[in-house]
Amino acid sequence: PAASRMAARKEIEDYLCQTFDRQLALSDLPEEERAAAEKKKAAAAQNLAALSDPDTALENPYSKSLYKRIAIKDLFGEDQGRRVIGKQVVVGGWVKTGRTADKGAFAFLELNDGTTPINLQTLVPKDVQDPDTCRQTGTCVVVQGEVKAAPEGAKQAIEVHSTKILHFGSSEAASYPIAKSKLSLEFLREKIHLRVRTNTISAVQRIRNCLAYATHKFFQKSGFQYVHTPIITASDCEGAGEMFQVTTLLSAADAAGSDPITPEKIAELKAASSAAGGEVAEIKKAQKEMDAEAKAADKPRLTAALEKLTAAKKAVEDAEKSMRNVGGIPRTAEGKVDYSEDFFGQPVNMTVSGQLQAEIYACAMTSVYTFGPTFRAENSHTSRHLAEFWMIEPEIAFADLYDTMQCAEDYVRYCCMCVLEECMDDMLFLQKMYDPKCIERVKGVVAEPFERCSYTKAIEILQEAIKNGKKFENMDVVWGMDMGSEHERYLSEVVFKKPVCCYDYPKDIKAFYMRVNEDNKTVASMDVLVPGVGELIGGSQREERLDVLLQRLADFDLEPKQYDWYLDLRRYGTCVHSGFGLGFERLICFTTGIENIRDVIPFPRWPGVARG
Repeated sequence: PAASRMAARKEIEDYLCQTFDRQLALSDLPEEERAAAEKKKAAAAQNLAALSDPDTALENPYSKSLYKRIAIKDLFGEDQGRRVIGKQVVVGGWVKTGRTADKGAFAFLELNDGTTPINLQTLVPKDVQDPDTCRQTGTCVVVQGEVKAAPEGAKQAIEVHSTKILHFGSSEAASYPIAKSKLSLEFLREKIHLRVRTNTISAVQRIRNCLAYATHKFFQKSGFQYVHTPIITASDCEGAGEMFQVTTLLSAADAAGSDPITPEKIAELKAASSAAGGEVAEIKKAQKEMDAEAKAADKPRLTAALEKLTAAKKAVEDAEKSMRNVGGIPRTAEGKVDYSEDFFGQPVNMTVSGQLQAEIYACAMTSVYTFGPTFRAENSHTSRHLAEFWMIEPEIAFADLYDTMQCAEDYVRYCCMCVLEECMDDMLFLQKMYDPKCIERVKGVVAEPFERCSYTKAIEILQEAIKNGKKFENMDVVWGMDMGSEHERYLSEVVFKKPVCCYDYPKDIKAFYMRVNEDNKTVASMDVLVPGVGELIGGSQREERLDVLLQRLADFDLEPKQYDWYLDLRRYGTCVHSGFGLGFERLICFTTGIENIRDVIPFPRWPGVARG
């Protein structure tokens, strides 16, 4: 609601009023301080009253100085704008469509400012602005005018009759790539800087914003601390090795060859070093024959010779190191890249997960979550993969697998509820244009609890389905396999017809940090499988036993030294703890029905593409 636009500023002024009230309640407050407090309280109260003025409540709090603009969503409000009929308003946005009428006497513009999928019809007379210039799609205008009731039979209850153009940003119609006709999502990916002006991408963005806010609301209401985990890391959480490397060594490659080191150059430097050493030896020999006074007088000569020798040795050392460079990249004596010369002094990468770092804080603050970008250098061109994507990863101390399954379920259901409450207009648009079942699917998630099914039971169900004639692309369904998306979707869409928490997977197909179960064949892990997507969430109870964790690192051929800090969490006050990770873009795909993950993130990155 529009009233909430002022909420933050009103809270500040209200806080000040209460603060001054408490100060004025002090009986021993000096008169001078009392007078000052009364003056400040009066100012805060005046500001609070101004912010509560219904005549200005609709105005965007941070668009007052220039225009006193009202967001189109707030103008429509809950009564489609009928309450403001007859009032003067200022609205701004971009022209979606436009046409002239009455032989060019005025233009009808469909304006949108991104706050709602519903356009505002605006009438611009010829004496206010040339109709042919302002009706072009993509034009930006800020108009002042009167809100009037729309003609009977119109789609909307109101329209704005402009009396003044406060801003006009023309658009070259001949070259504007976002035409009025429907454009393919594939084409829009090539116009990444303009695609958010389309109905589809703007609707997806509003839902993305709603889900992001819902994420923070859910975890904050549930007592979690928000932790910022690093983007640059020396650990590989997944153990997959498909990571983007971060290095400054490549800058040295550009200088390679400008002054190459040859064996002859090395020999020349060694000769110079030997000569400098000989000079030092001669001076020391001569000084043995000198008395104390003469030796003291000759000391500067020895000092200079020693400095010359040190410099010569350093020159030889640097030259030999340069000789080991390949393409300008420093190498060790064994021929490997010498990361001691790199910025961090060791190999580092862009993170694939903030989980390990979140565990650090969970083992001190109990319940934490991280929500940030992660990166995967996987050469995949499928509709399910991105090189850069966002992850929500909560970690909970004193919680087992079943606790984290419940947390995952509650989180997804809460997010879906928020979308239904706050983005129904966008969902109706997507239901009409892309996925007729998107609203039904999201309502179904909220309506009832998720199914629980062990991995072993899931494999048995799939095997039985194959016996009964079900065809999968991968028909080799056996215990120990990593189920594909087709299998996951079959379980959630056909068998259970709702989200499923599948748990206790084989340890050989899961990450090293997952707790090994008593059968020594499975780990306390879980995946949440949802209709239309397949795997939405992956989580587990973390391995808290030091000896078992060390064995798991060895099983994955991971270097324990790199995870020494992670192992310390088990050495010093270990505890049972669990967590999960959710791919944010997959959650958006699930709610919107958009099939390609590249269309639900503002600036998608995949192999060969990094636009915007």
